[in-house]
Amino acid sequence: MEIISAENLHFTYPGDDEEALHGLNFEISKGQFVAILGRNGSGKSTLAKMFNGILLPSEGKVTVCGMDTSAEENILPIRRQVGMVFQNPDNQIVAGVVEDDVAFAPENLGVPPEEIRERVDRALKLVNMYEYREHAPHLLSGGQKQRVAIAGVLAMEPDVIVLDEPTAMLDPQGRQEVVGTVTRLCREQGITVILITHHMAECVDADRLMIMDEGRITADGSPAEVFSRVELLKKEGLTVPASTYVVHKLNAAGFSLPLSALTPEACAQAIAGALLPCGGEK
Repeated sequence: MEIISAENLHFTYPGDDEEALHGLNFEISKGQFVAILGRNGSGKSTLAKMFNGILLPSEGKVTVCGMDTSAEENILPIRRQVGMVFQNPDNQIVAGVVEDDVAFAPENLGVPPEEIRERVDRALKLVNMYEYREHAPHLLSGGQKQRVAIAGVLAMEPDVIVLDEPTAMLDPQGRQEVVGTVTRLCREQGITVILITHHMAECVDADRLMIMDEGRITADGSPAEVFSRVELLKKEGLTVPASTYVVHKLNAAGFSLPLSALTPEACAQAIAGALLPCGGEK
């Protein structure tokens, strides 16, 4: 079931001569985990802001849950359905206590107090931050702050979460926390996740990758399909996961390993299977 679609989507920033987006056409299905990748200036963050009406098309249209983002009466309903998480969690945290921060959005939506309590508790449990509900956000780690920001979006009960480079300011542990959280929300809660990133390793569990360059989609497919195009990705200024690079080099040397071996564990098993074809028995 389609939840977001773009039809002949163009966008030009005021005062610019060059388009930022050039006639994009695609559909995103409900419950999908879609990662959009590209180097700086590729248009991926511009596209992210199209999904909840922060930016509106210069030409063409974006439809969210059947609603055209260009129709003014649709903006508030769309923003209730599409939650945004940005790079810096400090810019999204507005309260001095974690649970108050998570309650902020539903309070502004007019949700009854007793339901807000339920939503806040549920959202914090979903991101494994319930035990920190009475903590001060500024004392949390970067990954924990970003999980609180995600909880704040979850308390709105959206159908879609768009994360615009949410791990850009985090260390490897924080990145793992955030990506693990959104992957679990997609798989267990059925929430559609759109992750904007340039970290390839964050995308191996996605259902679909879209590669952008100069406002155009240059590749679109499963992680295994897209990562197999190593030379294209290098041309786009992107690096494939280390496991894919190893498989690619070994295949160039005469091996026949599956490019679907995206994780280190899968890569190690594929290599072991090639070296010990009798089921790993010496």
